[in-house]
Amino acid sequence: MSQGQTVSVNDLDVAQLADVRKQLEEELNHLTNSFAQLKQAQAKFRSCIDNVGEVKPGTIGKTILVPLTNSLYVPGKLSDPDHVIVDVGTGYYVEKTRPQASKHYADKVEYIRTNLETLEDTIQKKRDNMNYLTNILQSKLQAQTQSKS
Repeated sequence: MSQGQTVSVNDLDVAQLADVRKQLEEELNHLTNSFAQLKQAQAKFRSCIDNVGEVKPGTIGKTILVPLTNSLYVPGKLSDPDHVIVDVGTGYYVEKTRPQASKHYADKVEYIRTNLETLEDTIQKKRDNMNYLTNILQSKLQAQTQSKS
């Protein structure tokens, strides 16, 4: 079984450096898109915390809009303001008290926050690698141009 070998980017030719740069760009794009998606998920969970906070004992019997899908809402009446239905993922729903639901969503927000921090560090390292690689590529291209002159 072969093991991966470490190769210095200084030893690569211009074409190989361009390939490595393209691969780094693709990785950066993927990581940046993942970061944006995590930010959106975090915002949705924060919105859920706000929504749970809106349900109060004084709202019993009031007409509210109940979401059937992301874009379809129907009118309904609140019958039990002490309990809410929480989407726990993959089509499963659980009844929880309002404090339990708020804690559930707060835990989700915190979990995503730690993942965002890790991802942000990874993105920064990839950007640093990209800058280093770009500098080497530019210096090699400059050296090629000068040697042809």
